[in-house]
Amino acid sequence: MSDMNEVLDGTEPVWRTVLAGSQMLFVAFGALVLMPLLTGMDPSVALFTAGVGTLLFQFVTRRQVPVFLASSFAFIAPIIYSTQTWGMPATLGALFCAGLVYMLLALGVKLRGVGFLHRLLPPVVVGPVIMVIGLGLAPVAVNMAMGKAGDGSVELFPYLDSMVVSMSALLTTLMVATFGKGIFRLLPIMAGVVVGYIIANFYGMVNYQIIADTAFIAVPSFVFPELNWQAILFMVPVAIAPAVEHVGDVLAIGHVTGKDYIKKPGLHRTLFGDGLATSAAALFGGPPNTTYSEVTGAVMLTRSFNPMIMVWAAVFAILLAFVAKFGILLQTIPAPVMGGILILLFGSIAAVGLNTLIKAKVDLAEQRNLVIVATTLVFGIGGMMIGSGEFKMQGVSLCGVVAIVLNLLLPGVKPAYDLHEEQAVVDDLVDHAK
Repeated sequence: MSDMNEVLDGTEPVWRTVLAGSQMLFVAFGALVLMPLLTGMDPSVALFTAGVGTLLFQFVTRRQVPVFLASSFAFIAPIIYSTQTWGMPATLGALFCAGLVYMLLALGVKLRGVGFLHRLLPPVVVGPVIMVIGLGLAPVAVNMAMGKAGDGSVELFPYLDSMVVSMSALLTTLMVATFGKGIFRLLPIMAGVVVGYIIANFYGMVNYQIIADTAFIAVPSFVFPELNWQAILFMVPVAIAPAVEHVGDVLAIGHVTGKDYIKKPGLHRTLFGDGLATSAAALFGGPPNTTYSEVTGAVMLTRSFNPMIMVWAAVFAILLAFVAKFGILLQTIPAPVMGGILILLFGSIAAVGLNTLIKAKVDLAEQRNLVIVATTLVFGIGGMMIGSGEFKMQGVSLCGVVAIVLNLLLPGVKPAYDLHEEQAVVDDLVDHAK
C-alpha cells in the first residue's frame, strides 16, 4: 500500500522514476520512429522533437498529466504530398501553423467551454475524416509490402522476397497485439520491426555500410521551416482529427489515474500544450506531436502515475537523438518490413474512424449524416481536388473543410455534446484493454 501512495503523491525513489521513464520511451519508440521514416524525416530529429514537445507539454500543464507526446500518424499522407509539392521547409512551415490551430482551439475551449470543440467537430465530422486518413494510405502500405516505393513508382526489392519479409512482420505485429500479455502487448510495432528486420537480413536487404561510415555521436540533421501560404492552406485543416482525438486521450488517461484532467489542469491547457509541441517540432524539422495511447496503456498496466516519469522519458529521447549510429540504423529498415506493419496500422486508423461513428451512435439512416459521411469518404478516397494553379485543396485537408461546412450548413438535428457520454465510451475502451 505504501508503494501505491508513493506513486500517487509522486514521492517514489528517483531511480525508480528514471527506470520507468526509459520504459515509457521503449513503449512509444516503434510508432515514434516509424512516422518520420515514412515521410522522409530524420528519426533522430523526431526523437529530439518528441522529447522537447513532451517537456513543453509538461510545462504548460504544470506536470499534472502523465502523457508522452510523439509522432502523429494523421499527418503522414499530407506531409508526403506537401513535401513532394512544395518541399520539406515549406511543409514544416505549414506544420508550424497546424500547431497554431490547436492553440486557437484551446482558446475557444477556454472561452466557450469543453463542449465548444465537439459542437464544432462532432463525430459525424471527425469519424469519416479519420477513415480517409487510414484508407487513403492503404496503397502506400501495400506497395511497400510488395517491395516497391510507397507510390509504386519503382521496385526496391524482388516481389517474393518482399512478401516473405512483409508478411512475417505483419504476422508478428498482429499476434503480439492480439495474444501479447502485460506490457509486451503494447509493443506490437517494435516486435514486428525486429522480426522483419532479422528475416530481411537473410535476403540481403539491409545495408550496414552506412552505419559503419557514420560517427557515433552527432547533432541531428535539423531542417528549418519556411512559410508558404499554399502549403499552409493545405495542411491546417488536417489538425482537425487529432485535435478531437486529443479529448479522448485526456479522458482516457484521466480514467486510468482517477483524476479529471478536463477540469485540472483543464482541456485548454492540454490542447495548448499539444499545439505548442507540434509547432516546436516543426521549427527543428520534426513531425507533429500527439498524445500516445500506447503510453496510456503502459501507465494503466504499471500504475506509473507520476508525470515526472514522462519528463525522464523525454530526456532519454533527447539524449538518444544525438547517437548518430542509432539514427542511421533505423534508416536501414527495409521498405517491406515497414509495409507489412503499416497494413495493420493504417487499417487500424480507418477502424478508429468507423468506431467513432459507432460509439457516438451516428444514425446513417438520417439523410444529413449520410450526406456528410458519404461525401467526405468519396472526396478523400477518390482523390478529389478543388481549385487549380496556386490554390488547390485535396486529401485530408479538403475532407476536413467539406465535412465541417456540410455539418454547419445542412439542416437537421445536431445532437448536443455530452461529456458524460464520452466518458462512458472511454470507460468501455479502458475496461476492454484490461
